[in-house]
Amino acid sequence: MSDKPAPSPSARSPRRTPGPKERKLDPERSCRLLLEAALDEFAAKGFAGARVQDIADRAGLNKQLIAYYFGGKEGLWNELSRRWTESEESLNEPGVPLDEVVARYLAQALDDPRGPRLNAWAGLTGAGQEGDREDLSDMERRKEAGEIATELDPGVVLLLLMSAVATPVVVPHAVRSVLGMDPESPEFRELYTEQLRRIVRRLG
Repeated sequence: MSDKPAPSPSARSPRRTPGPKERKLDPERSCRLLLEAALDEFAAKGFAGARVQDIADRAGLNKQLIAYYFGGKEGLWNELSRRWTESEESLNEPGVPLDEVVARYLAQALDDPRGPRLNAWAGLTGAGQEGDREDLSDMERRKEAGEIATELDPGVVLLLLMSAVATPVVVPHAVRSVLGMDPESPEFRELYTEQLRRIVRRLG
């Protein structure tokens, strides 16, 4: 079940070489700081609204390093997307029941809401329109195994589950309005996870 940002539609920025002082920094550490800062900025402002200078300032590094290591803002976006795809392997393992898979995605979203918020920005601003089509083979396999009823479309089910996972962090005001609960509270987390598990098990 993917909720990753699609590759950005903007043009790639030209590479520029940072100064001698920047080149002496640990490349791995610099890349990590820039990616974390980019995730913060993209989640808060979307791809279009995030400025290279703001990302660099948040990371405490020279903005030329963004072009040097990633080829520009688009490269940061695409690298975040690639890393999200890799992380999904630990969330959706073969043999794990669908309700547990959804609970894992929900836990990740509640622990770090930047991913779903970034993805919401991608949809609202059009940055998510160029992504590859979602692989539905896992959902189709689960349908064949009886986890999804025969009259239900696996793609539609996936969209509903993605929405359910994202709702608490993308529209937290809706949680407060409907349930009268703080979406960041342990009480909400326990209730929502348990109820979502029940709903997913009813799909079969």
